[in-house]
Amino acid sequence: PGVPRHTNRLINEKSPYLLQHAHNPVDWYPWGQEAFDKAKTENKLIFLSVGYSTCHWCHVMEEESFKSKEIGEIMNEHFVCIKVDREERPDVDKVYMTFVQATSGGGGWPMSVWLTPDLKPFAGGTYFPPEDGVHRVGFRTVLLRIAEQWKENKDALLESSQRILEALRHTSEIRVQGQESPPPAKEVMDTCFQQLSRSYDEDYGGFSKSPKFPTPVNLNFLFTYWALQRTTPEGARALQMALHTLKMMAHGGIHDHIGQGFHRYSTDQHWHVPHFEKMLYDQGQLAAMYSRAFQISGDEFFADVVRDILLYVSRDLSDQAGGFYSAEDADSYPTTTSREKREGAFCVWTAEELRALLPDPVEGATEGTTLGDVFMHHYGVEEAGNVDPMKDPHQELKGKNVLIRRCSPELTAARFGLEPAELGAVLQECRQRLCSARARRPRPHLDTKMLAAWNGLMISGFAQAGAALAEQGYVSRAAQAAAFLRTHLFDPDSGRLLRSCYRGKDNSVEQSTVPIQGFLEDYVFVIQALFDLYEASLDQGWLEWALHLQHMQDKLFWDPKGFAYFSTEAGDPSLLLRLKDDQDGAEPTPNSVSVTNLLRAACYSGHMDWVEKAGQILAAFSERLQKIPITLPEMARATALFHHTLKQVVVCGDPQGEDTKEMLNCVRSVFSPNKVLMVADGDSSGFLYRQLPFLASLERKDGKATAYVCSNFTCSLPVTSVQELREKLSP
Repeated sequence: PGVPRHTNRLINEKSPYLLQHAHNPVDWYPWGQEAFDKAKTENKLIFLSVGYSTCHWCHVMEEESFKSKEIGEIMNEHFVCIKVDREERPDVDKVYMTFVQATSGGGGWPMSVWLTPDLKPFAGGTYFPPEDGVHRVGFRTVLLRIAEQWKENKDALLESSQRILEALRHTSEIRVQGQESPPPAKEVMDTCFQQLSRSYDEDYGGFSKSPKFPTPVNLNFLFTYWALQRTTPEGARALQMALHTLKMMAHGGIHDHIGQGFHRYSTDQHWHVPHFEKMLYDQGQLAAMYSRAFQISGDEFFADVVRDILLYVSRDLSDQAGGFYSAEDADSYPTTTSREKREGAFCVWTAEELRALLPDPVEGATEGTTLGDVFMHHYGVEEAGNVDPMKDPHQELKGKNVLIRRCSPELTAARFGLEPAELGAVLQECRQRLCSARARRPRPHLDTKMLAAWNGLMISGFAQAGAALAEQGYVSRAAQAAAFLRTHLFDPDSGRLLRSCYRGKDNSVEQSTVPIQGFLEDYVFVIQALFDLYEASLDQGWLEWALHLQHMQDKLFWDPKGFAYFSTEAGDPSLLLRLKDDQDGAEPTPNSVSVTNLLRAACYSGHMDWVEKAGQILAAFSERLQKIPITLPEMARATALFHHTLKQVVVCGDPQGEDTKEMLNCVRSVFSPNKVLMVADGDSSGFLYRQLPFLASLERKDGKATAYVCSNFTCSLPVTSVQELREKLSP
């Protein structure tokens, strides 16, 4: 492409998504005072478009409408047009998505909303095609109709927007009712399990027919439910549901068998044809879930998937300074000479291509068998392509194959007369060849924005994997990323987190002219990460920082009247609503994770008012937890931890001593959802001893590493054998 004909204000932004729109003929503004002032001065409506850089339909709407000179002229004449990256500004996204969902019954991205000059929404939707069709009004028509309405019926529009805002305020309020207390754990856990069990897909795992999302929050709930009910039939079913889902996902096309990592979701029931973008938050949470599956089952299959995810993130989503990038796009150019991007082009194969890349005969197999024969059979490759046309509305995948493991290794080996070990080597050779071939294709766009919250989820993934798999390299990578956050996404003067930073020129790390302050989710996921990192590394500096951030979170976001945390700080006049998220989705809602964070913080600090706060959050969400806990599985899980009281597992000993390491490995290898781990190393000047005076009374027995299992700072008899400790750790 030659020199762009248009350049708008977005050229001065750092967000990759905003920069993608910097050469549209639309006179885009970023969210901010300049745009608001223009709308008021010129008495114009605002058109707000919200999306993110790896969003397929956002690209479609840009190609069809925002790159159109004619549509651009209509937008510029009648509206002040604002572009928002939802990953940079989840606060803005949430306010207007609440409106779109309430008024249209659905939501998604790109989100298109029309606002009065004082930012009140009155019309909205998601993707609009450019022109009118049989079933849908086109974007151009909508723009002209709304402009006409503003000219003819301004007062009615203003009145309607005020009514809408009042209704939203009322319906989105979450607060404690009267003297409500935390709901009973057993009832909440049982109801949540029954609701998940009813929506569970017995054949393919997961919790809907299609589309199918990984939803780590459901799996985390099921693991905890099993741990607390392991002798019951319900407990056994919960574990089977979680492990089967994780296995089917790993076999499916949602898992990238060549380039590692997981795509965002599957468009079908079988985990086969995905939407191909890869999100950092999925990799972080799934690394943690597969680590737990390995802890519980001891099955190396799950450990291999953990290694696969972390290899992908280390190679493709890592900044050299230590942070993690946000996402990889679904769309890319099929070849270096292509003019048009296609979804999944980087990941899919024709049968012909595979044959050409894998022509060699396989030694020891049935005569005439090639590498291609074995690979294509194992991964469900078909001559005409293996994608159901119903799942490919734009025919972008016609004749292509999305790899999905169709057979067990034993069946594939038997079919071609191979031993299972020989088959493993054959498939490994095939995957390496395809990986090299894929490296010659144009790569999808990489969103190099680095977000505190998602980095927190990924640090937890590396730390938990390092602890469960006893892989020190993963713990070191988690520590490197935490140090990156402290350097680039924390302001030591104010003691506050920042939301985002960006890969700049020459691979430097850049910040916006006016940095975006951290939101509730940034604090919550970073605090969780620092607790996980302390348990994996025993570096008390991470613990100290976590407790500092918890105090700051309380100060900025706590609602003293209605309880629980607001998603945003007070005091931003451009935000019409201060909301509390009430649904665990692709990521858990911050209040859900806060309950567990507060319980852990109390165990490490002795501040029991944090336990009280955890109970107040549960009280604020009590009605939802008792009626539809399936919408808050992470908070339902936290309800059980609140009522069971966390076990403080204290290991007394020299952290470098072999006997201490053996004890620590035992604690880390057991899945026990209601434990916190700490080491009493005898250094009474250390941070933990200053926080928890009771540690000074604990000592080693007979000069050996000794463990104590404590509850509310009251400890059991000392334990010096690993076997005895293992028994004490089961809930």
